[in-house]
Amino acid sequence: MRLSLFVCLLLLAGLAPEAGARTCNAGVVFEDTDGNGRRDRGEPALAGVQVSDGRRIVRTDVQGRWSLPLSPDHTVFVIKPASHDFPTGTDGLPVFWRHVVRSRQRALRYGGLPRSTPRCHDFALLPKSAPANESLKVLVFGDPQPKTSVDVDYYARDIVAPIVEAAGGAPAADLGLTLGDVVSDDLSLYPAMNRHTATLRTPWLHVAGNHDLDFDAAGDARSLDTFRRHFGPDTFAWEEAQASFVVLDDVIYQPGAAKPYVGGLREDQFSFLAAYLDQLPRDRRLVIAAHIPFFDEPSRETFRRADRERLFELLRPFTRVLLLTAHGHVQRHHRHGPADGWFGATPLHEYNVGAACGGYWSGVKDADGIPDSRMSDGTPNGYATARFAADGSHDLRWHVARGGDAAMHLHAPRVLRAGAYPGTGVYANVYMGEADSRVEYRVNGGDWQPMRLSDQPDPALRTQNLLDDAAGNLRGYDRLPEAAETTHLWRGTLPTDLGPGQYLIEVRAFDRWRGEIRASTSYRLETAAP
Repeated sequence: MRLSLFVCLLLLAGLAPEAGARTCNAGVVFEDTDGNGRRDRGEPALAGVQVSDGRRIVRTDVQGRWSLPLSPDHTVFVIKPASHDFPTGTDGLPVFWRHVVRSRQRALRYGGLPRSTPRCHDFALLPKSAPANESLKVLVFGDPQPKTSVDVDYYARDIVAPIVEAAGGAPAADLGLTLGDVVSDDLSLYPAMNRHTATLRTPWLHVAGNHDLDFDAAGDARSLDTFRRHFGPDTFAWEEAQASFVVLDDVIYQPGAAKPYVGGLREDQFSFLAAYLDQLPRDRRLVIAAHIPFFDEPSRETFRRADRERLFELLRPFTRVLLLTAHGHVQRHHRHGPADGWFGATPLHEYNVGAACGGYWSGVKDADGIPDSRMSDGTPNGYATARFAADGSHDLRWHVARGGDAAMHLHAPRVLRAGAYPGTGVYANVYMGEADSRVEYRVNGGDWQPMRLSDQPDPALRTQNLLDDAAGNLRGYDRLPEAAETTHLWRGTLPTDLGPGQYLIEVRAFDRWRGEIRASTSYRLETAAP
């Protein structure tokens, strides 16, 4: 009688186990040698694989078994070992997590996490098809951020298709990262974005951004339920032979506050980080991927300082750390030091990656019907690549969408008066430039002269802003963003004492990773009477 009552209560609660099912707080990790997604006779268990609930981490035993004291609603995932790959799901994404939702959740506009009670948490891993390359190529997309299906098409044609074409049918990279704002508030666009990204034939990981939130959630705890349904856990780790990657949701949702979100980390994330980092070699290449930058914007706290200092203390023992963030729709590098709470032996490098959508898919359309989309610092929209070598070194590059190998652009007047006061300059916007970058110019084959770093807005973008102001009709669906101060603009003064004629301007910059890069333009000197 008591047993019958207990079973009835389980059924009413939706918790009754299926016949023969293991409890959902345990499972097996195995090598799926035939790739059919289930464990067949003879397929080996995998020992020593890390499994996590986003807070705690355990390792599988010699029989591939793991167990965690999981809550009724949870996500459990495998930290990919460098020796194996994950299978690919029907959406083109790696399959490495399981959601269990036993309770009835408040309905969310974009679906949230539906109830799901899988029989067990077994995970299949695939043996690597080939030995690891000497270097790992990673595609990095910041803020694709489509507002509509029209913008999704821009993403497909402007960003994805050229990469697919260049790959010639092969996987475009070894790994891919989207650093948040996968869409711009309309979470129904996720499947369409996934379909296009999947054509890159690359294992793809997604960071959550402030435009990926369920804004109708009651608080931060459930604000990424729809994101998690499509992309899995918001905080996890992934290992390759050349580097360990940690993906962090660093958007704290604050419904009802003056600003609906702030940069920061949750307590469960610190628990996960401490557990994961504790077992990593201190000279291991470590990449932290997040959305909101870890540095603050001038005069305001955009990332909670206490959280940053706590994170940096966990990272301090490691000698090879790279931070990858997005969010700002500009391109910049930040070297953290004591003022930011970093007390490592050398400055901590954060590459704040420009946006795939650039200036929010705005501006005048070109012959292919794709808008200009340059960012407020003048950087054309595009994507980054990162390469990680076996020795822990790395290099970074920015790729202009459909832009070939362009690494900078120049702005100079077309004509000046010969003999005029030399107060007009040539400007070089060097996309991957930093404050200590060496940038030089010469005119008409003369000696190379240093250019000086300028805090002005990019004049080429400013020109577009003025054309928009003067136009009697809209030049595009949305205007380009207003030109703002950039961290990578250099200026050189143009001579006016060379006599009438056309003169070549050459600029060379020395990129930290690519070496010498060049660009050129010209201007004309004319005589004129008062």
